[in-house]
Amino acid sequence: MIRDTVRTWVSNEILPNVAAWYEQGSIPASLAKDMGSLGLMGMHLDGYGTAGTSNVEYGLAARELEAGDSGIRSFMSVQGSLAMFPIWAYGSEDQKDQWLPSMASGDAIGCFGLTEPDAGSDAAAMRTNAKQDAGGDWIVNGSKMWITNGNIADVAVVWARADDGTVRGFVVPTDVAGFSSTPVKGKMSLRASNTAELVLANVRLPADAVLPGVASMRGPLSCLSEARFGIVWGVTGAARACYETALAYATERHAFGGPIARLQLTQQRLVEMMVRVQKGYLLALHLGRLKDRGALSPAQISLGKMDNTREAMWVAREARALLGANGITLDYPPIRHMMNLESVYTYEGTNEIHQLILGQAITGHNAFGTG
Repeated sequence: MIRDTVRTWVSNEILPNVAAWYEQGSIPASLAKDMGSLGLMGMHLDGYGTAGTSNVEYGLAARELEAGDSGIRSFMSVQGSLAMFPIWAYGSEDQKDQWLPSMASGDAIGCFGLTEPDAGSDAAAMRTNAKQDAGGDWIVNGSKMWITNGNIADVAVVWARADDGTVRGFVVPTDVAGFSSTPVKGKMSLRASNTAELVLANVRLPADAVLPGVASMRGPLSCLSEARFGIVWGVTGAARACYETALAYATERHAFGGPIARLQLTQQRLVEMMVRVQKGYLLALHLGRLKDRGALSPAQISLGKMDNTREAMWVAREARALLGANGITLDYPPIRHMMNLESVYTYEGTNEIHQLILGQAITGHNAFGTG
């Protein structure tokens, strides 16, 4: 029911509009309330107005959203897994009561500030800092880059190095003095998504703005695991959309006396696409069931994110090629998915980062930071 509900909403509300949004480089902020009314925001969390679904159900929703566009799934993922999750997992009851119900309904939009201009994969090298003054307030300075929802957010979960060396998360209302955001221009990927740079210049926050439940990199990394899990599922939706487009096109496009679907090379392409789409879906389903049992490890999520993303990219490129010249226009979705997946391949851990995570898991040796 959840899958079908989200698929119908995407068919009715996203697919007729997303090519224009992609070309314009923006999406309507009103989508947040639409997703909230469907119960999609933070849907795999419990309480505080969230839907309390299983992880498999969350994954199915992510798959259907990304079949529409990666930017639409990112909108939901950032809200639920990167902004709501840390408040839900590490926040005080006051923080949860203040923010989670309005974020679940889509009345408040959140963003997640970890990546910096000079600290991407090496997130622990962050320069954003937080110092506590004699009165107990925190003074936060720094900048964050590539922040989804950054220009439309009502609240930002910002990670900073505290003066005692720990990494702390701060719940930052975006209307506080010293906080500003600037849109990232010139994107050729994830254009139907809001991306910004955040600047915090002597932002003063009360003592209770800090997330009390975590004081290490375990905080942001656990959020990334949540978001990566959604990507494992989401990219199978993008791949499926490309495969289904290619299949329909091959049956309708005539060349050399008949539909190109009758040609052996075309069938080989379509079969390879279909197999990779189904393989990715089965992997996502298996990992989702493990997560619902509490038995899913971060390394297993990395395996899913790494392989499903690169396979989705392959499917998108093959579909684009099968469509020929029509494949480079926004009249068909493969080129849009192909461009979007270049970003998905990079964010929430690059392909190389996931290889190193898996390398450490199978060898026991940490190769991060070594030549």
